[in-house]
Amino acid sequence: MAVKVLDEYVKDFQKRNPTLRKQFLKEHRSARYQYLLLTGKLNEHLNQTDQEVREQVEMLMKQMAEKKGVIEELKVQDQMKWVGLMNNIKVSAEEIILKNMVYV
Repeated sequence: MAVKVLDEYVKDFQKRNPTLRKQFLKEHRSARYQYLLLTGKLNEHLNQTDQEVREQVEMLMKQMAEKKGVIEELKVQDQMKWVGLMNNIKVSAEEIILKNMVYV
């Protein structure tokens, strides 16, 4: 799997992650949000969560790609199939990580 392409998928997800976590805390965990905000720890919490999410998404995408046989040879042989599989892997990995790390 091309590291460059994986990096692009992860960067796209990274742009949305801190905002999603902050919004979730604000709407569903208001006491925790207020505590983090008032103690000056909100940005630290968001940055830490963002770092953990990025690492988990990248690791999960690599594992899923290996399990499904999405390798560089496939990209050369059938680019459309490779793109479709990578998009599916990306969406699945993001959904799993959002559910387990952002929306908790």
